[in-house]
Amino acid sequence: MKNMKGIKRSLAEEYLYLDFSHQVEGCIFPLHTSVTLFLLSYCDCKILKVYLVLSKESSDSSLLRNVPSQDLEMQVISRQELPPIVQTCCLPAVVEQPNNFCRAGLAVVLRHIIQKSYEADPSKKDILELLGFKKTCLKACAEVSQWTRLCELTIPLAIENFLRESVEQPPAIPAEIIQLEKKLSEPVRVHNDDKLRRQKLKQQKVAEKKRTAKTKVHIQEASKDLDSPSKSLEMKVAFSKLAMQEEPAPTNREPSHIRKAKASDLPPLEHVFAEGLYFTLADIVLLPCIHHFLVIIYKKFSEKLIEFPLLTSWYQRIQEVPKVKPAASMCGIQFLCLPKLLNTSNEQHQNLSEVPGSEEQNDPSFTGGPRPTLTKLMENGIEVMLAPHPSPMWSLDWNGLPAAVSPKEGKMSSDRALRKQQQLNNLVYVVMNQAKPGDRIVDFCSGGGHVGIVLAHMLPSCQVTLIENKELSLIRAKKRSDELGLSNIWFIQANMEYFTGMFNIGVALHACGVATDMVIEHCIKTRASFVTCPCCYGFIQNTSKFKFPKSEQFKKTLSYKEHMILCRFADQTAVQLPPQRRLVGKQCMCLVDLDRARAAEEHGYSVQVISMEPESCSPKNNMIVGVPI
Repeated sequence: MKNMKGIKRSLAEEYLYLDFSHQVEGCIFPLHTSVTLFLLSYCDCKILKVYLVLSKESSDSSLLRNVPSQDLEMQVISRQELPPIVQTCCLPAVVEQPNNFCRAGLAVVLRHIIQKSYEADPSKKDILELLGFKKTCLKACAEVSQWTRLCELTIPLAIENFLRESVEQPPAIPAEIIQLEKKLSEPVRVHNDDKLRRQKLKQQKVAEKKRTAKTKVHIQEASKDLDSPSKSLEMKVAFSKLAMQEEPAPTNREPSHIRKAKASDLPPLEHVFAEGLYFTLADIVLLPCIHHFLVIIYKKFSEKLIEFPLLTSWYQRIQEVPKVKPAASMCGIQFLCLPKLLNTSNEQHQNLSEVPGSEEQNDPSFTGGPRPTLTKLMENGIEVMLAPHPSPMWSLDWNGLPAAVSPKEGKMSSDRALRKQQQLNNLVYVVMNQAKPGDRIVDFCSGGGHVGIVLAHMLPSCQVTLIENKELSLIRAKKRSDELGLSNIWFIQANMEYFTGMFNIGVALHACGVATDMVIEHCIKTRASFVTCPCCYGFIQNTSKFKFPKSEQFKKTLSYKEHMILCRFADQTAVQLPPQRRLVGKQCMCLVDLDRARAAEEHGYSVQVISMEPESCSPKNNMIVGVPI
């Protein structure tokens, strides 16, 4: 029967590659691998062929002898045996045959496992619920979402460092753990929270009446019973969802004083799970990490447990979730029995807004226009500088190209498709004049593949890789590529940080906000040329990776707030705006890109900011072209 299932699924077979470095009490490390195996066990997912990839430190496959039975067939390979497309990515990664479509990075891979498990058995609706409200749990990439970054990157890395350091001496508690404890103390926001908070207010009013009716002897006992977490509204809502039951609707209309209560007077909802009331993929990711942290704390520094009452409560509560204990046991996780702690979290962590790594985005509201900033730049010798276009009249022969090459194949109007063709003319011309046979070209933030597919078709001797975080966009791109029969193209669904391959030219058309800066940084690290067309200047802000202004010249002249004024007004270039405002918007846009160009020049690049032709092809019509000197 097992073999027949394998034959049945062979056409859609996918391969999952996981790092293996070492084991701790039966759990496989790194933690990304432990998390992925835990999800596979929780979902009872056996439709992926799993490979453990040995790191240089773990070249001896005999180290795997004592791995707890996963009820999952796993093969061990070396890194050299990985498919070429996977060798360009950080693990975990999932690859579809014929090895030209790869999903890489923890969040992307875990979301894919959930989707595949549900598709294989649509009765597993509880599995699909892991993706949360509107299926957005950990969907936002780590570069823009602090929550995704905390769960996917910083907590696993911080715990691994903590475990290493705890071998020799008492380590410092990771700031990320303190950050998570604070997160669990914050009020929960859900799509129907007003209704739930009114139910909670009603419950509290009823409880108060019952308390006053009790004699003093029984007050304490009654309070314990009424305030028990198992009887709280949040717990009832959370566990009815886990049981796939609808919360029973109130049979009677709410009393007048409940209906008329102001929103500001309603009690907040408290966390049951990591993201709020409901058990999601974030809990799956955090459980192996927090388990290993608590094991060390409990065994070696038990006095510190009192600092994490919410985290320990979450850890104990998550064990009540159906299927969690069996799945954890399969992965070598033996739960601790921790003492119940008083919630002292608010007193313990009053200054958590100062946790290292948290961004300070509390600048006062911007006032006034951009003219004082523009004047200040001019007084310091910084003015808009656009390089001449190398070939303003050049165009691809769109009528002579196969239909699937043209953006008209996408879902857009004819006017928009024409403007997209004009944008592509600009980028493709620059890339074609730089590319040499055998070059590797990466289309970052590729969307539906408009740039990458044209380049792959026009440059058959070059390898083109499309990198995009949105799965549906990449699937559409692959469909167009298959129609064209392209053999020199790869598709990678991943955040940019997970792509580690070498390449010669990086391209990005309308990469949003700081995504443009990430593309340029990626190219500089690899010493690759870049051709980028920025977009969404108003979304630019300081992040964990970038501080603005970027170049030394602009840093000496502008403050962060002044630079943000430029970014804000750089977005005011839409055709429906008055001509004078568009002109100021274009000036601001060019100055923001000039700062980017100067910063790249400081890293040994020759950089030009060029206006695309015709300028009407897009309100965001700048190209930043950089070549390593």
